[in-house]
Amino acid sequence: MDAMVFASRVQEIRMQMYRTAYGYLGNEQDSLDAVSEAVYQGYRARKSLREPDYFTTWMTRILIHVCYKELKRRSKEKMEEITEVKTEDLDRLSLQEAIAHLPEELREVIVLRYFTGLTLSETAEALQIPQGTVVTRQRRALKCLRVELEEDA
Repeated sequence: MDAMVFASRVQEIRMQMYRTAYGYLGNEQDSLDAVSEAVYQGYRARKSLREPDYFTTWMTRILIHVCYKELKRRSKEKMEEITEVKTEDLDRLSLQEAIAHLPEELREVIVLRYFTGLTLSETAEALQIPQGTVVTRQRRALKCLRVELEEDA
């Protein structure tokens, strides 16, 4: 894939990539940084893309890996701060925080389905899992969120 084709394809999906990153990171600046980093990594690896029809899925996977890396970096920083946080502050969870507390496999389904707007089949393709597994994980994640948010109310 040449540079011009790559640039035009990225331009088509940039808002979708931003929504995905925002769903994972919950912060505008970090999301923009993650999209930029994913585009850079995708550009460098563009010749390894075997099937151009899967460009969106391929870039989404790269973006997810960049987001995980950022979340891992954040968790290291948070471990240092956790002793300073009052327990009453932890009791007030927003939707975004509730999503952040989901197990990784459930969180990625919620982010791709509801923040990015991917269909069930696109989500299954992006995560490289069967579509039935996506449905099951989505149902479990929504149930967990409902319980978490009802406790906070």
